[in-house]
Amino acid sequence: MARGVEWEIDPTLDRVRDLVDVLGEPHRSYPVIHIAGTNGKTSTARLIEALLRERGLRTGLFTSPELTTLRERIAIDGEPVSEERFVAAYEDVLPFAQLVDGKHEARLSFFEVLTAMAFAAFADAPVDVAVVETGMGGIWDATNVADGAVAVITPIGLDHTRYLGDTVEEIAGEKAGIIKPGSVAVLSQQPVEAAEVLLRRVAETGAAAAREGIEYGVLSRDVAVGGQQLRLQGLHGVYDEVFLPMFGDHQASNAATALAAVEAFASGTPTRGEPNLEAVTRIAPGEDYLGGNEGQLDPALVRSGFAKSASPGRLEVARTGPTVLLDAAHNPPGMAATVATVTESFGFTRLAGVLAIAADKDVAGVLDQLEPVVAELVVTRNSSPRSMPPEELAELAESVFGPERVHVEERLDDAIDRAIGLAEETGEYRGAGVLITGSVVTAGDARILLRVGEGR
Repeated sequence: MARGVEWEIDPTLDRVRDLVDVLGEPHRSYPVIHIAGTNGKTSTARLIEALLRERGLRTGLFTSPELTTLRERIAIDGEPVSEERFVAAYEDVLPFAQLVDGKHEARLSFFEVLTAMAFAAFADAPVDVAVVETGMGGIWDATNVADGAVAVITPIGLDHTRYLGDTVEEIAGEKAGIIKPGSVAVLSQQPVEAAEVLLRRVAETGAAAAREGIEYGVLSRDVAVGGQQLRLQGLHGVYDEVFLPMFGDHQASNAATALAAVEAFASGTPTRGEPNLEAVTRIAPGEDYLGGNEGQLDPALVRSGFAKSASPGRLEVARTGPTVLLDAAHNPPGMAATVATVTESFGFTRLAGVLAIAADKDVAGVLDQLEPVVAELVVTRNSSPRSMPPEELAELAESVFGPERVHVEERLDDAIDRAIGLAEETGEYRGAGVLITGSVVTAGDARILLRVGEGR
């Protein structure tokens, strides 16, 4: 599929709209839960899909980027499509893509074709509901040809500024584009400037809003072995004793948002209890708000669905002795959440870091977040052509960590070995840890090198 790199975007939906039209509009064959945001999109999408599947629905899940194989991006019933099915989807879409190519100055992009493949595969399955994560932004993202019954906006921050704008308000405006008339917008906790933009979009479209910290949220959480124990306020009731096999306050928030999204999808109503009607009518006039627990999901299914959930590459324990963590954080807010979680959930006496990150990221901001918790940092590159050269990364890292704490390795496998050795230098074997981070690509490459998921 030689259609250029997917991070170069052309702000139009004309090509992908033409493609899904000639395919027979497969994205209209099932309801969609649409997800945008800067951080937490993929984890939230996986949690939503897990709850829907636990309720007996056949699910489609479209996420990006992949950790290890492109097929991960298109999953049906919780499993990536097979190699045969992936190839069949491409071959089905290809002649129509070539037809559309001839109508436009620019060919369909890699991501546009992949999005159409996912929509077609879900229609062919067929699925009962599709959970669709945007690739970048919202308004011009190829996935936005779909109209989500529920639009989920995870926390927004500065990222992809070259394409989405260099202020939080501009980025929020792009991501708000997935909120459509008649939908329910489930909004994670946001910076004030982002929240204002999102709520303005809600008002303009006549959508309904469910806001973290107002209509839903995390009531309490406790660190537990292998994750955390949660008490969640949903849109229609309280869910107690929910075990989530993921770490950190941010994952608890993602779980609450996923729960609210599934409640909204199941019942079509955005709030619970006694809402602030003055605020609500400003956001969604005329909406019928239900009280009590009339739309509550079965708590047992919620507990079971979350207990079975997973988000590979998000503070994933790849091995023990020493503990090696893989994490996809790639911007300062994401790294701040990772650092807070490592501090809270793991009792490391010495932590070594491995960092490979794209050159177009806020690398200095990421390093500032890492410095207080990482004793020694090994900088390297991952398999992406966007990866910052290790020598350049080392120069930036030395200005934050000091030269004596920064080590350079050209290859990721050598960097991992070096970091393990550095973590164990003090001889405190049980307190040693390694954090491999900086990118989804970094986490995916490390997963392959450490053979995670192969029973090792």
